[in-house]
Amino acid sequence: MSKQKLPAIVIVGRTNVGKSTLFNRLSTDVKAIMMDVEGVTRDFIKETISWQGRNFDLVDTGGISLRKTQDVLLEQTRKQAMKAIENAAVLMFVVDGKAGLVPEDREIAKHLRKFSSRVLLVVNKMDAHIAQEQVHEFDKLGFVHTIPVSAQHGSNIADLLEAMVLALPAKGAEDIVEEPKARVVILGKPNVGKSSLLNLLLKEERAIVANIPGTTREAISERIRFHNEDILMTDTPGLRRKRKVTEQLEGMMVKSSFRALEDADVVMLMMDASEAVMSDQELKLAFYAFQEHHKALILLFNKSDLMDEQKKIDLEFMLSEYKYLLKKVERLDISCKTEKNVGKILTLIEKVWQRHTQEFSKSELTQLFFEGLHRKPLYKNGEMLRFFRAEQLKSAPITIALYVDLPQMFETSQLGYFERMMRENYDLQGVPIKFVPRKANPA
Repeated sequence: MSKQKLPAIVIVGRTNVGKSTLFNRLSTDVKAIMMDVEGVTRDFIKETISWQGRNFDLVDTGGISLRKTQDVLLEQTRKQAMKAIENAAVLMFVVDGKAGLVPEDREIAKHLRKFSSRVLLVVNKMDAHIAQEQVHEFDKLGFVHTIPVSAQHGSNIADLLEAMVLALPAKGAEDIVEEPKARVVILGKPNVGKSSLLNLLLKEERAIVANIPGTTREAISERIRFHNEDILMTDTPGLRRKRKVTEQLEGMMVKSSFRALEDADVVMLMMDASEAVMSDQELKLAFYAFQEHHKALILLFNKSDLMDEQKKIDLEFMLSEYKYLLKKVERLDISCKTEKNVGKILTLIEKVWQRHTQEFSKSELTQLFFEGLHRKPLYKNGEMLRFFRAEQLKSAPITIALYVDLPQMFETSQLGYFERMMRENYDLQGVPIKFVPRKANPA
């Protein structure tokens, strides 16, 4: 298992010089959280960018501090930034033109000098008059390529993109970008092990892991190569109950998670099995993903190594109350600590994806439903409902049009009957089915 690697252009600099603003200006899909608070970005985030026939990963790092610290999160953020710098094809060193040259810029520049041939010095906030007066101060840093920009207003961004592409190494086979086979998101409450799982699947320390709620602040995505195809795996911030989301930053973290859910094909909802309970929030999230957004769903119960027999009994009893939904989805008990069943996850994702993308012919669906309705006709308000034919409109999610006499009479109960027929006859574990009642044209 290996990951497709594109050349990386890495944005570096001290905190609050506008790195995330610049990333968001250059990015089309992924958006970094922006607040006027130091240390908002912890894990680096990235997006694949295409410009003038070149493809590259644009990477936004947390603010660099070159000094080691006893703070676990700050130290992991520092190490991640350093690793990103070492692996970068191009470094965009962002400085604050409005603030002028400060000692911390000099310190970072000293570290980057050994990579000077691939450093672009980006002087940000050039919309301010004082920045225009101070821009030549940064010549003292000794870098050849200096590009003044305003990330906030978009000034000179085209010139920056041009310089970025020119700085890239010669185009190679790795420049080719394939659409991922499936987009998978890991959701769950804080501290259930989402980042640990991502690191295990990637076989590298990609996400910062600490026993502190809120460690992951932004959705971060990585490609995983499995059976010669890419899976895009996204780790998300821990979801808390809305009444507990009191800070602006936490509100942004929740939005980041839900945006990742909406973009995904498959949701892996991760829970702490040692709690021996599935919380209301987790149940609502499962229903929300599977029934409202029609995402394929896998339930992962982590920390199974901490389960004793009584906890197992308690959990199974609790889950039996929600078998209406849970019997339709996939479930896997895992342990990120011992790596129990972690090796089965990618294979399970592949199976669920194959089910999610199944295609059925008009004739087989129509025959299946006719035979079922012949055995047990559907009635509403004493009137038999008439079905004429069925047709699959799309897959992922499987979407079926039902051509009937009275579409308005086909509500949850009636559509559930068609769903049961499909689930009894096909392997659809873990995937939703969406039905669209339509008025049949008169013969």
